[in-house]
Amino acid sequence: MASLQASSNFLLSSSSSSKQIYAALSVPKLPSIGFSVPKVPTKGLSLELNTRDVFTNKIPFEKNLVTSPFVQETSSVSMATLQLYAILESIADRVEMHNNVGQQRDNWNTLLLNSINMTTLTAATMAGFTATGVHGDSVLGLKLASTLLFSAATGMLVLMNKIQPSQLVEEQRNATRLFKQLQGQIETLVAIGSPSKEDVKDAMEKVLALDKAYPLPLLGVMLEKFPESLEPAVWWPKKTRSQKTNKDKHLKGKVESNGWTEELEMEMREVVEVIKRKDSEDYEKLGNKALKMNKVLAASGPLLTGIAAVGSAFMDSSNGPWAAIMAAVAGALASAVNTLEHGGQVGMVFEMYRNNAGFFKHVQESIESTLNESDLDKRENGELFEMKVALQLGRSLSQLRDVARKSSYSGIEGSPIDEFASKLF
Repeated sequence: MASLQASSNFLLSSSSSSKQIYAALSVPKLPSIGFSVPKVPTKGLSLELNTRDVFTNKIPFEKNLVTSPFVQETSSVSMATLQLYAILESIADRVEMHNNVGQQRDNWNTLLLNSINMTTLTAATMAGFTATGVHGDSVLGLKLASTLLFSAATGMLVLMNKIQPSQLVEEQRNATRLFKQLQGQIETLVAIGSPSKEDVKDAMEKVLALDKAYPLPLLGVMLEKFPESLEPAVWWPKKTRSQKTNKDKHLKGKVESNGWTEELEMEMREVVEVIKRKDSEDYEKLGNKALKMNKVLAASGPLLTGIAAVGSAFMDSSNGPWAAIMAAVAGALASAVNTLEHGGQVGMVFEMYRNNAGFFKHVQESIESTLNESDLDKRENGELFEMKVALQLGRSLSQLRDVARKSSYSGIEGSPIDEFASKLF
């Protein structure tokens, strides 16, 4: 009984002690801390913003500073430069257009040539089968088919000979080359000096002259493919300024002004005579021969296919094999003529001669217009001009002087010179 009472007292003491431990572990409340935020001085800030506005209004704008004569002169020069850059963009676009059109027309030449030849040879084969003695309904089918094919080949061949795709391609090639040449000249002008309004006008005239010399459209403005005779291509603007030689001013063999001497003027005149007597005359003869050949071939092709169409229309057992033989032979000849004309690109050869003749005419007029300028200071530098002419003709300076010397001796002796001025073509 005593032990039971002792255990009861122990449990009561443990319970009370546990309650005291629980009360001892309670967390006390933290004291509150107060923060003070400083006030912003709004009056000083508004005063500072007003001061900045007044200071900004007192600063003049940059556009008001462009008032000096020097800046106005710089602005005028930069305007000419901007105009030349605009012309360069237009030239780059034309180069791309002529290049694309040239590739397209080259495809025309290939596709039309192959299509017409296949059509002609297929019709000739049908006519040849008929000539072997085929009878019955087969003759009627071959007759109609070959007649239609020969007629279609005749129409396509007339159109192809009219537009001369190979000649059109050569036109676009030359236009692309000349536009690139003009592009390089303008870029050089912009790079080495300050261009003027006269340079802009000259560049515009050259672009328009090239547009006229090598048109892109076919209808209305297409170049004549079968002229009466060869006329040299002209892709440069005509100079309207009258230039008169000052006869009172003579060069005495030494450098008078701007690199020009009496010997250099005589050399340039002899070069012009050689170009006239040899290069220009030779290319005009070759061009006229190519033109005559192209005319004969252009007329023979449709004529032969037309004869073949008529012969195939009369193929019948009552007429014997002669109509079929005539159709087959005429068709084969037409295919050969068409291949020679367009596969051999006779129109392109004529256009090449026409442009070469134009090149020599351009060199000749360039030399003559320079020599006709009476004021030596207004001419291009003599040494530079001589070097340009030599490079255009594919010669060194010493070779150019030798040609001029031979031309002078041949004029004295009365014998023609055997050498051409150009070594390029």
